[in-house]
Parts: sequence; structure tokens; C-alpha cells
Amino acid sequence: MNVLHPSEVSQRLDQLTELSVALSNNRDVAHLLERILRTARNMTHADGGTLYRTSADHGSLCFSIAINDTLGMNLGGTFGQPVNIPGIPLHDAEGKPNLGAVAAYAAHTGKSVNIRNVYETELFNFSGMRQFDEKYGYRSQSLLTVPMKDHEGELIGVLQLINAKDPHTGGVRPFSDTDQRFIEALASQAAIAITNRQLIERLESLFESFVKLINIGIDEKSPHTGRHCEHVPELTMMLAEAAHGSDSGPLADFSMSERDRRELWLAGLLHDCGKITTPVHVVEKATKLQTLYDRIQTIDTRFEVLKRDARIRALEEKCAALEQGRAAEPAAIEARLQENLVRLDADRDFLRRANIGGEFMRPEDQERVGRIAQYRWTGPDGRELPLLDAEEEGNLKIRAGTLNDAEREIINNHIVVTIRMLESLPWPRHLENVPEYAGGHHERMDGKGYPKGLTRAQMSLQARMMAIADIFEALTAKDRPYKKGKTLSESLQILGGFCQRNHIDPDLFDVFVRKQVYLQYARKFMDPAQIDEVDLNAIPGYVP
Repeated sequence: MNVLHPSEVSQRLDQLTELSVALSNNRDVAHLLERILRTARNMTHADGGTLYRTSADHGSLCFSIAINDTLGMNLGGTFGQPVNIPGIPLHDAEGKPNLGAVAAYAAHTGKSVNIRNVYETELFNFSGMRQFDEKYGYRSQSLLTVPMKDHEGELIGVLQLINAKDPHTGGVRPFSDTDQRFIEALASQAAIAITNRQLIERLESLFESFVKLINIGIDEKSPHTGRHCEHVPELTMMLAEAAHGSDSGPLADFSMSERDRRELWLAGLLHDCGKITTPVHVVEKATKLQTLYDRIQTIDTRFEVLKRDARIRALEEKCAALEQGRAAEPAAIEARLQENLVRLDADRDFLRRANIGGEFMRPEDQERVGRIAQYRWTGPDGRELPLLDAEEEGNLKIRAGTLNDAEREIINNHIVVTIRMLESLPWPRHLENVPEYAGGHHERMDGKGYPKGLTRAQMSLQARMMAIADIFEALTAKDRPYKKGKTLSESLQILGGFCQRNHIDPDLFDVFVRKQVYLQYARKFMDPAQIDEVDLNAIPGYVP
């Protein structure tokens, strides 16, 4: 019996403690598994070791890592060669438990197997191990196989060690009962750590899937907004990485960990989640008169009524003139009619153009809408009405875009809903900034943004990044129902104007241009026809 010296017991306990700390701090399952196997080998002075993981369908044990010092073998893990060893089935062709393979036996029974010499036992089928020995000139002898089960008894994998060595002589010895108890303790601890890590990953994956579910809902409501929800986080991360890589200037001290990146990415995905409550007819309003349909068609009909009535009046006037012997008048009446019809067609065409939102509507065009609105037409009930009612006139006078003040307030309210939704969630500490990052993309550096009117000093750098990403994506997007996508140079011109007017962060804008973040985004998401030559010297607010 191999009796451990107290100092070695103490050393093994220290190793278990170190492993426990490593398991609790490490987020990478591959690193966890490799650390587990290496600690087990070091603890027992084993020459080799294998760690099996259960397959996704729990039908077999898959080789995850295999290490052997004598053979210089290092398969799987973080830096090892790819594992090309077939797995061990847990059941035979008839569906019965496979108890012939020692690893499968340990997996089924939940019991450890400690064998002094594999060549002197007939308890298990070691033909594969003997073939391995013959192929590589190796001599397998002592074997310790320990199942890894979590606190609920769920099999996580199997840990197998081979050829324990005497630390003094280097000779192969059996694994002692003490070795077995230590490895069982290690395996139990490791299984729970892996389960916890997997649970965290599944919860994170579930949460990210839930975020995508919200964006799918928005996408179904508006395909245009859905793509916006995908592209803004991408552009935000591009700008964040550029700022992270800055080694000079105001942002030289900015850096991100992987947790920081994940937090910002999630905020980007959720930055418009409040739009799930925004009415479809507002989100998708392609023209100024659009609700459930484009009411310009109704106004077209009214013009046809005006033209019909004008023709009827002209015919009546001609008949009256002829009856009264004024033969010369019909020609003049016809001329006035044609002039009136041309004017009505011109006014109708003008309203059609006015119905399409643009960046700026001239005051004289707004006044023309007002004049046309005063035309009188006779409705189906025989009542005389203005050509445009007050709501139609107001919509056609919208100065920029397609939304009136009430609709713009509804759209703007999405950020209030976004903040309220996000602040209602119990965020873990490493994601606690998501509401602030996502909720600040409509704020301005001068405090004139919304909904809170924050200034630059009151905003995080990440929220300021998202503000730039949100604007640039909207400028370049060619899938909006109310506008065409702008070229790269046009978008930078407008973005530069925002910088000059203290709308966006000047330091981030400098990084955005200097590090060519705009070009990186354009090549990935913009139509090649939009990517034109950019003159850096012509960009407002930027000094090359």
C-alpha cells in the first residue's frame, strides 16, 4: 500500500485548492478540461491521461484530451493536435449498456475502477489498449478510471489515468487508494465546475436568443428596422475596437476586456428594443400621407372630380353661349378649360412630389400646399369641401422626412420604452451598464438630445459610440421606406456637420474617420454603388 508523506498530502490539498480557484475563474471549458487532466496527472505522477466527454446525444464517450509524456502525445485541449480517436459507445447494437469498456463501465455504474495491471485482468476488454501498446511500443500497466458526475448525478465525462510512477525511482506503480480518493474528489469538483460553466453559457445563450427574438419581432413589424438592429451593434463594435487600439490622443487610455465587449454588443442589439411597441404604420411610413394605405390616391380622385366638374361647367357654358347666339365664346371657354386642367394636373403632380419625404421642404412649397388645400370640391354627399382637410395639409407640409409632430413623438418614445424595458431587468454586475449604453444613443453632446437631455460629460464613452453608429447606419441605409441610402462621402459630410454642431463626440468622430471605421463598415454592409471616393480634407469637423 502506498502511504503518502504528510508533505505530499499537503501538496495535493494545495493542488486541489488551486484547481478550485482556477475552475471558478476560468470561463473557457476547453481550458477547464485541460487544467483538470493535468492536475490529476501531476497529483498521481501518472505518465498519461485521457479525458472523455459525453456526446451531445449521450450515446458515447468522446475523446476530449489525451496526454502521454513517454510518447510525447498531446491531443486535444488548448494547444494539442486534433483528436482523431473514435469515441466509445455507451450501448451495444441491441441497446444494452456497454460494460466491456472500462470507461463505459465507470460511466454506467458511477463507480471508479482501479486496476493494478491491465495485462493481468479479464474484467474488461483491453484489446484496444494492447493494440495501442503494440503500435507505439508502449507498456500500459496501472489504470485508474473515475466517472465525473455533477451534484445531480448527471454524467459529465470520465477521467482516466495510466501508469502511476514512483516519484523517486520513476518505476510504474499501481494507483493507491489515496490516489483514487483524491482523484474522485477532483473529478467531483471538476464536474460541478464544468456544469456551472455550461449552465452559465446556456443562460447567456438563452438571453442572447431572447434578445434576437425581440429583434425578430421588430423585423417582422419592419424589415428596415430589423436590419438597423443588426447593423448598429456591428458598427458600434468596429468603432469601439478602433478606440481600443488607439495609442495616442484623448482615447489612448480606453481599453476593453472580453466582458466589456459582450456588454457593449448586447447593448447594441437592444438599443431599439422599445420599437417593438411602435405602431407599424408609423415605423413603415414611407410617404407623408401614408397610414394603412397612401392617401395620395384619395387626393388624386378629388382632382379627377375637380377636372370632371370643370369640364361639365365648360360644356354648360358653351351650350348657353350657342343658345344665346354667342358663337365666338366656346373657343375662349375651351382655352380657359385647358388652362385650368393643366394647372390642376400640375398641382396634382406637385402634391405627389410633396408626399415623398425629403431632407428639406422649401417654405414656398409649403405655402403652395396651403393654397392648393383651399380648392373646393363637391363630395359624394353633395357638400362642398376644401380639397385637403387640416390633417392632410399638415402632413404634406412636413419639412423633413415623412413623420408629423405626433408621429415623431411616437417614434421618439421608443427610446423611453427601451430604457424602461432594460431598467426593469435584474442585470448581473458585468452587464449592469447595458441600459445606459443602449439608452443614450439619441442624446447629444450639447445636452439637446432626448430623452434625458444628457451632456457629453454625463454619458459613457460607449453610449457616445452608439450615437455615432446609429446616425451613420441611418444615413447609409438604402432600405428605408422614406429615403435612399446616401453615398459614403455624403454621409461623412453630414456626420461631420453633426460633429461641428456639438451633436456627436468629436474624439470618437476623429477615430471614426482616422481609423477608417466608415470604410470597414461600408465594405461589409453598404452597396458598392454607394462607396465613392472620400476627400478627407472636405469632411467638416475633421483635421487630417
